[in-house]
Amino acid sequence: MTQTNASGTKKAAGDVASQTAGHANNKHMPALVLGALGVVYGDIGTSPLYAFRQALSIRPASQETDVEIMGLLSLIIWALTIIVTIKYIFFVTRADNKGEGGTLSLMSLAAASFAKRPRWIIVMGVLGAGLFFGDAIITPAVSVLSAVEGISVVAPQFERFIVPITLVLIVGLFSVQRFGTEGVARVFGPVTALWFLVLAACGLWRIIEYPAVLWALNPSYGAMFLFTHPSLALVVLGAVFLAVTGVEGLYVDLGHFGRKPIVIAWFALVFPALLLNYFGQGAFVLSHDLSQITNPFFEMFPDWSRVAIVIFATAATIIASQAVITGTYSLTRQAIALNLLPRMTVRHTSETTSGQIYMPQINTILMIFVIILVVSFGSSAHLSNAYGIAVSGVMLVTTILLGVVMYRVWKWHLIPTLIVMVPFLAVDIGFFVANIVKLLQGGWVPAAVALLVAGIMTVWILGRRRLSEKTRRDEVPLEFLVENLSKKKPTLVPGTAVFLTSDIEGAPTALLHSLKHYKVLHEHNVILTVLTADTPRVPDDEKVTIDAYNDLFYRVVVRFGFIETPNIPKALTLARKLGWKFDIMSTSFFLSRRSLKPSRKGLPIWLDRIFIALARNATDATEYFHIPTGRVVEIGTQVLL
Repeated sequence: MTQTNASGTKKAAGDVASQTAGHANNKHMPALVLGALGVVYGDIGTSPLYAFRQALSIRPASQETDVEIMGLLSLIIWALTIIVTIKYIFFVTRADNKGEGGTLSLMSLAAASFAKRPRWIIVMGVLGAGLFFGDAIITPAVSVLSAVEGISVVAPQFERFIVPITLVLIVGLFSVQRFGTEGVARVFGPVTALWFLVLAACGLWRIIEYPAVLWALNPSYGAMFLFTHPSLALVVLGAVFLAVTGVEGLYVDLGHFGRKPIVIAWFALVFPALLLNYFGQGAFVLSHDLSQITNPFFEMFPDWSRVAIVIFATAATIIASQAVITGTYSLTRQAIALNLLPRMTVRHTSETTSGQIYMPQINTILMIFVIILVVSFGSSAHLSNAYGIAVSGVMLVTTILLGVVMYRVWKWHLIPTLIVMVPFLAVDIGFFVANIVKLLQGGWVPAAVALLVAGIMTVWILGRRRLSEKTRRDEVPLEFLVENLSKKKPTLVPGTAVFLTSDIEGAPTALLHSLKHYKVLHEHNVILTVLTADTPRVPDDEKVTIDAYNDLFYRVVVRFGFIETPNIPKALTLARKLGWKFDIMSTSFFLSRRSLKPSRKGLPIWLDRIFIALARNATDATEYFHIPTGRVVEIGTQVLL
């Protein structure tokens, strides 16, 4: 067989394009920084609404001392510094997979460093993805609910309308997703930037009134609080952890903006604004009668501004929710590309930005879960107990996979790897255990969602493996079939037939059944396999590979990155550069339509039934691969699992 692909001079051209893009990024850095503020930091930027308030509510009422309040504030400040600034900004954001971030991206990067993918790394990736889904249903619920609760500060008589208003906002938020976020995203950055400026200004005002609060920078206050309250240590850490929820946004959205704008936005505005606001809340509490304070965030603002702040906070939380919803779409698409989930409908809402997508099934599922949470818990204080397990779990998974990347990809020596990773693991394990304590108070919700998603992924992986083994046993080796057909050719008909198959070695089922029933063969026959690379994108000059068996048969392998949308006709046009005259109007695509039946010989029958249900509800291959429906021929066959 002869093998060709588009390489050579085109590779150099790609490098030049990359360099040009890099200069463009520097030229448009202010716009990228502003965009990162809206998308990346929306979630963590709304944490001041509830983090300090929740920590204060756990402190023993009989010991209302300034030292205690300073201790809680110190824990929050140092959690932001250690977890976000040191761990994520300086280390995690450097572990990019060709510019892309996120749990599944990190899993692919770590797994690619092994000759054979270790199962435990796949397990870590599946768990991390499941935990992200758990976080995705909590964030919109707790963020929007905590903002709307500001009504009780402005107009206590309207407190009973908090949940209905929250539900209306959430339904509206999910309803507009199908229109895309491109237009709305233009205002995300400026609104979020203004939000951080307001946080900083009010915090600074309160600090000036009570500058002694700055002593909370001393970490000994936090350590002393934990030492003197051992029975409350884990519960308090769970509340303190709320201040860093949303930190995964720094990594998940790495590919949208690049590392530099994210880092600049953090140090130039986000980190200072958060510090000033938390210090300001602490100063306000220390300088007032704590028994009269119910919501320090809203009450620290002047009376004349509270209505505007409630409205502004609601807008900020909607932006934060929008970011996590979009992130869920992106994560799901990656999971589908990596064969961790069945195919689902992906709709592009932007003609210029590939990351702007909408997934109706995921959108509906998220909305239902969020509504159930708001109605069930009724307040952000109760819902805060459910917050943290999923986020701390994702952070722990990220740290473990980061250690693998440091040692195997970055080629660090074992000792410096351990010096960096052990403190991070100690902090992450501490916060994870602290959040586990809240399991019975609502923490079971995201944990259950994470286990459900991870379970679905596991069933899909096992089912696909079983189906692949079963199909491989029943198929004829492709080279054997090609050799026999070249000796005794059946009747040839004009045109090109493309047979899709996931097995590179075996003859496609559709080809075998076509020969069996029709006893004819096209003049040109292409055995097409679509593979997903471990990298986010595959350059055009490396996307298509053609192997020529003879004049009748060709093997074509198309590789897509795990964040790319598979488009077979578009990819096949690249084959023209390799000498193949591809004409969509004279080409027929043959697909195998499998009817799956449960069996007692393989997986447990209940797993078979779940896998079959998932397969039946998967998006049609024609739609997923963007094949023109008028050029598709489906040949059905039954498969006993």
